[in-house]
Amino acid sequence: MTKGPFVAMAAVTATLGTVLAAFALQLRADGYEQYVESVATFSVLMFVTAVLTAVTWVRDGRPNTN
Repeated sequence: MTKGPFVAMAAVTATLGTVLAAFALQLRADGYEQYVESVATFSVLMFVTAVLTAVTWVRDGRPNTN
């Protein structure tokens, strides 16, 4: 299996997590406190998804044994 999809998905989800974290900080600065928790939670979810994708990428590279 090629590594391209793993790398692309991990990069995109990590980038999305970063953008959402910045957006949460901007919402807090602008006074939209009621939305900060939801956006921050989704940001953390994107970072966790990126890490799990990277773990899958590493595990896929290991030789298969039966």
